[in-house]
Amino acid sequence: FIKDERDLLLEATRLPAVTTDFDGRHVLVVVRGYDYKEDLRALRAYIRELRPLLVGVDGGADALVDFGYKPDLIIGDMDSVTTETLLSGAELVVHAYQGGVAPGYERLETMGLECTKFESAGTSEDIAMLLAYERGAELIVAVGTHTNLIEFMDKGRKGGASTFLVRLRVGSILVDAKGVSRLYRGRVRRGDILLLLAAALVTMVIVIALSETLRLELALWWIRIQNAIS
Repeated sequence: FIKDERDLLLEATRLPAVTTDFDGRHVLVVVRGYDYKEDLRALRAYIRELRPLLVGVDGGADALVDFGYKPDLIIGDMDSVTTETLLSGAELVVHAYQGGVAPGYERLETMGLECTKFESAGTSEDIAMLLAYERGAELIVAVGTHTNLIEFMDKGRKGGASTFLVRLRVGSILVDAKGVSRLYRGRVRRGDILLLLAAALVTMVIVIALSETLRLELALWWIRIQNAIS
């Protein structure tokens, strides 16, 4: 893999020109792999408050849509992405293998969708991370990707070499979703506090309006206050 992809892995050549701006942004790369549903649930507060770029790798784009999010960029073979998700407005990057063979290009062309080719011998999740890294992402958060020896062994194919090496390349800014969910806790927003106070106030008004005894008590207290002032 290093021999074939040296320029891409070490010198960042052959990267496609994309319109999505990664510079200085957090990027959430979603693969429909190990525990991706649990990871996405755990990251709800992180996504809501930091608003990272959402990158779906093939079926990972559908996973984002299923959780109510709109992917900013979809990358991969495009064979496991639903038509509805492809039409969501996300930028499309088709994974092309050595020689420029891109299995998903014909499908997008038939649908009349614009796309960019990214030629690489690595896997789709690898090139998604490389693209984010080389385009200046501040942090890459990986969901459903391969993170440990068991998962690499379970992969059982040559693509494991590229995944391992790409992780070495982008490791300085790469964080697994499980780590983020353990370290990051959503903060209480001012709007939430105001909403809670408003709900409590409305409840008090309703209770007072429905209770004649409380209305009389408040009237007596108001008379006492007026007498004390005068």
